[in-house]
Amino acid sequence: MKIERLTRVSDDVVESLGQLMVQLAPDCKPLSGEYLQEIIDLPNIFLFVAKQGDQIVGTFSLVLYKIPTGLKASLEDVVVDVSRRGQRIGEKMIEFALEYANTQLEVSKLDLTSSPYRVAANALYKKLGFEQRDTNVYRFEFK
Repeated sequence: MKIERLTRVSDDVVESLGQLMVQLAPDCKPLSGEYLQEIIDLPNIFLFVAKQGDQIVGTFSLVLYKIPTGLKASLEDVVVDVSRRGQRIGEKMIEFALEYANTQLEVSKLDLTSSPYRVAANALYKKLGFEQRDTNVYRFEFK
């Protein structure tokens, strides 16, 4: 398995990432090549894919942003294809993300959120050293 930063979009990439996003968030809108290319072109978004051969089997994004309190990073949209779970792909992706965020992005902290129902994912995050924060997360949905 190899993990690489996505730099260009193809029909296969759009299809593979679309299938993964639906597994992560069933109400996710269909992805377009144009939308994915916009994401890839942003200087603060690092979209990675995990591949076995030529097949994309997982993905995650690192989001980097500067605010008055400092340089921040978050790990987003972490998902491994349901047919490939249990092969330590997620673990390898998270380890890669931690190393990349620390050495390439030079951040001192990496945040992520994960729904409580994602039991295996939450256990993995804790195993790899993430600590559950004592904070509230709020969302306002625009109608």
